[in-house]
Amino acid sequence: QVQLVESGGGLVQAGGSLRLSCAASGRTFSSYTMGWFRQAPGKEREFVAIISRGGRTNYENSVKGRFTISRDNAWTTVYLQMNNLKTEETARYYCAADIYGRHYMEPRYYDYWGQGTQVTVSS
Repeated sequence: QVQLVESGGGLVQAGGSLRLSCAASGRTFSSYTMGWFRQAPGKEREFVAIISRGGRTNYENSVKGRFTISRDNAWTTVYLQMNNLKTEETARYYCAADIYGRHYMEPRYYDYWGQGTQVTVSS
């Protein structure tokens, strides 16, 4: 069983920055693909960014150049640095793990999910 715990959310003004963290409980995820997703009220969960075991990354188009996904060398924590945040990016942000190490962006391919961390961007 993989447990993921997100942190780092909060209230920020538009144009501000936040850094989200996702820690794996009891194991590393060196063989997994790790993803960040978000879900706003009344909307479906959507892809934000992923990083695969080889370090390959991919981003949703609207966040390219502003968000950066990374991981620590021990593969125990994955980060999402978010800069120049926009009000429409207010959502609950979730960390997820694909234990098969694929490079898919659809939520249905991810096996484990954290509880999420709320990001609120005010105008």
